[in-house]
Amino acid sequence: MITEEQVIESLETVLVPAVNRSIVGMNLVRGVTTTDKEVSVTLASTGLIPGAQDWISTKAKEAIKKLPEVNDVKVEYSDVKAMDLNEIDHIIAVMSGKGGVGKSLVSSLLAVALRRKGYEVGILDADITGPSIPKMFGLIDRPSGSETGILPVLSSSGVEIMSINLLLPNEDDAVIWRGPLIGNTIKQFGEEVLWGKLDYLIVDLPPGTADAPLTLMQSFPVSGVVVVFTPQDLVEMIVRKAVNMARKMDKRVLGVVENMSYLYVPEIDKKIEIFGRSRGEEMARATDAPLLGQLPIDPELAKLCDEGGIESYDGEIVAKLGDSLIKAMSAEDN
Repeated sequence: MITEEQVIESLETVLVPAVNRSIVGMNLVRGVTTTDKEVSVTLASTGLIPGAQDWISTKAKEAIKKLPEVNDVKVEYSDVKAMDLNEIDHIIAVMSGKGGVGKSLVSSLLAVALRRKGYEVGILDADITGPSIPKMFGLIDRPSGSETGILPVLSSSGVEIMSINLLLPNEDDAVIWRGPLIGNTIKQFGEEVLWGKLDYLIVDLPPGTADAPLTLMQSFPVSGVVVVFTPQDLVEMIVRKAVNMARKMDKRVLGVVENMSYLYVPEIDKKIEIFGRSRGEEMARATDAPLLGQLPIDPELAKLCDEGGIESYDGEIVAKLGDSLIKAMSAEDN
């Protein structure tokens, strides 16, 4: 007799339109029943318009009927909240004590690094008034969905992305909102976006320690926090504020990342510390957290971000950043 595992494996080939991930990966398969030669499948209708439901139903039946000895397939839908379908192993919040330090860049590079290692990854751009993640990934498509849920947009390498900028009529429209409205939007992203099954969700927080970061820390089961800074004289105080906030919220500080640490000039094989001496090791000691990486000022990386091609950046620093995060997660888990 056909087993449930065989049916689910066959459904891996059925993709959700627009998201381009399988209905299994999006966790839409809610139940499988098999009898002698009949299979019944229950799917969640979350985020699916009627046309998409019909298309998925047809493709699911076709896939299952390819299994031996299957004569009849029934597919039905049930209503499930998006937040009840999401299975996310690790939620990593990337924060900074001030703006302009490259928090969104670090969030993007972490996601790229983890995706290259084969993990299922998503990015939530929670910087509502200064969203930049879609630009870095070259995304212009609007998220699809229905009144039951919103489906994220998939990047070229397979990173799921949700940002307020993908919902605005024009990407350069200003979001002129007060704190409570921003907080409610962040909550909605947590409750109404269908991420499905993810190994990592990277959350790009707004800078500072005010309403928006507080709302996210309270609303999301954050696994750990990464703090981003640049080599400046006031950096220790600013970094300590972010670290103290995370710890007061009982969130683990996985490590710190120093951005714009240096400029490498290959012609003379020299690193120039444009913004002053590196404070990476010093900040790691001050915060009692590992130094996950020191990112250089790289004109090639800046160009790729402007062109929406961050996923093609091939710097060795990307792999090291991903390795450091995974190591930090393992150390905390143990």
